[in-house]
Amino acid sequence: MGDPEVFVEFRPSLFGVAYRMLGSATEAEDVLQDAFVRWQGVGEKVESPKGFLTSVVVRLCIDQLRSARVRRETYVGQWLPEPVSTEPDPGRAAELADSLSLAFLVLLEELSPAERAAFILREIFSYSYPETAELLGRSEAACRQLVSRSTRQIGDRRRHFDSDRRAGEELAARFVGACGTGDVAGLLELLAPDVVLWSDGGGKAKAAPRPVFGARRATRFLVNVAKRLPAGVEVRLATLNGQPGIVIDEHGEPASAIVLDVLDGSICGVRIVANPDKLRALRAPSPMGAAEARP
Repeated sequence: MGDPEVFVEFRPSLFGVAYRMLGSATEAEDVLQDAFVRWQGVGEKVESPKGFLTSVVVRLCIDQLRSARVRRETYVGQWLPEPVSTEPDPGRAAELADSLSLAFLVLLEELSPAERAAFILREIFSYSYPETAELLGRSEAACRQLVSRSTRQIGDRRRHFDSDRRAGEELAARFVGACGTGDVAGLLELLAPDVVLWSDGGGKAKAAPRPVFGARRATRFLVNVAKRLPAGVEVRLATLNGQPGIVIDEHGEPASAIVLDVLDGSICGVRIVANPDKLRALRAPSPMGAAEARP
């Protein structure tokens, strides 16, 4: 029987892999539960517990992704990953923003499950090719091909956002103030001219059916949404996926979350998640810890 304390030790890293694979904290937690059950069923001594557990988690995620693709095809409106709260660690802000941003997780959706697994293990968690091959049960040459295809497909579209946490918090605070007061000029000053706004309601909350392009259209959208917020909501700043974010609470429960992509001091992307099924991770203590990306 696998030692539960060993599983707890590696849990942050395992969650980091599963969340990036699935784009959902809820589904990642389910995968970890299944992995724990399998770990408890191990009868013999495992030479590398972390390698064993990582391999189990990755393979469970691949199975999950194959069924998830069918659900995504019938998803109502725009699909965004499930946001998670991240510890505001200034020393690792750039790393978090690069490998956890909603923009990056959306790009990963374009990869096949195997490509995504190989890319995450090799390029984010720095496993060697021989280690990646062992974890995936494939040849080293096959893993090199998977990573190469993934890199070509993502290419230059992977953006590196600003990592200055304090500047991001100040920008988010100004963003909230401008939206709340209907300050059109103030919002136009904060938004990049080519900003894109995405909103995900999943058919369960109001959201734009398509992306909103450009600063003026995004400003009109944001001001109108702010006007419709019910009285008594609480708006709080948060660090979500390593980026400046805002959580809007109604009756003590998260009703929506906003993640801001900040580049060169301007907001170049606004991602609003209002699907209640994707806000569960914001109700509990953060599953992402400072140690999650230190394999």
